[in-house]
Amino acid sequence: MKELPVVTVVIPCRNERLFIGPCLDSIQSNDYPQDKLEIIVADGMSDDGTRDILLDYTTRYQSIRVVDNPGRIVSTGLNRAIKLARGEIILRMDAHTEYAAAYIRQCVTVLLETGADNVGGAWRTQASGILQKAIALAFHSPFSTGGARSHKVDYEGDIDTVIYGCWWRAKLLELGMFDEELVRNQDDELNLRITRSGGKLWQSARIKSCYRPRPSLKGLWRQYTQYGYWKVRVIQKHKQAASWRHLVPGVWLGGSLLLALLAPFNQLAAGLLVATILLYVVANLLFSMLTCWRREHWRQILVVPAVFAVYHLSYGYGFLRGLLDFVLLHRAPRTEFKTLTREHVP
Repeated sequence: MKELPVVTVVIPCRNERLFIGPCLDSIQSNDYPQDKLEIIVADGMSDDGTRDILLDYTTRYQSIRVVDNPGRIVSTGLNRAIKLARGEIILRMDAHTEYAAAYIRQCVTVLLETGADNVGGAWRTQASGILQKAIALAFHSPFSTGGARSHKVDYEGDIDTVIYGCWWRAKLLELGMFDEELVRNQDDELNLRITRSGGKLWQSARIKSCYRPRPSLKGLWRQYTQYGYWKVRVIQKHKQAASWRHLVPGVWLGGSLLLALLAPFNQLAAGLLVATILLYVVANLLFSMLTCWRREHWRQILVVPAVFAVYHLSYGYGFLRGLLDFVLLHRAPRTEFKTLTREHVP
């Protein structure tokens, strides 16, 4: 059997004291040979006690290193860790996620088997409480994601973007690593560069992890507003969208706002606005019932419609703000879009 390559796991992290411990524990429980594994956590100057937890782990495990990420965003942290990595393969992990025991081995195996430029698994969610479970339910519905295959846990094959990611380090350096302008969507932008250069992305059902979604509607709103906002900058840079689904919330919300402005002066616009609102309400309720029925989570039925609305409105609003700032006014990003959102931790 060919000798396994050295893998460097890179984790961007800032103020994750509730999640970084379980994340590192799940990585340490992986079955990949410890002498072939390096873990670099790029800490974005955490001030909530995360750094103390990280330092404790470095004293217990020789494979774990912590480096400063003064840029405090994901892309700068990832690039700093990649530059310092000694592994032939770079494997990105996220502090809000816990990983199956075979996660690292499966990533490496799929990368070698497929010859892809980036591989990963599907979004699987782990949630507690009625609201967080409702957010997770909606997360896996095509009504919130436009049918993105990365949300389909059993899908195996070519894909337009991969969560987290596993690459040959040499390929990442050749691509120029992550775009440090982007606070969000830096993974989508890198994957778009890969596919535009003729590369291949691959999702495997054998690569398993569990992501913890935001536990509140406020946190979800802030997160998806940023996703919509920075998606505009990605499209602007590449003169194309990776998928039509990235455009729908912004077009829907922008069209509705335009009709609302015209409605007092035009009966046709007023009629179209009413029809648009009614159609959305009906579609939302139908998909909410279908989602709860398929997953047998009827306790969330009163919450899921509000969750769907937050997914759509926040992303659409962020997209329109991005159009205003990047395309129309050619100005720098507003403060609320330049800092990563995090749930308040008591």
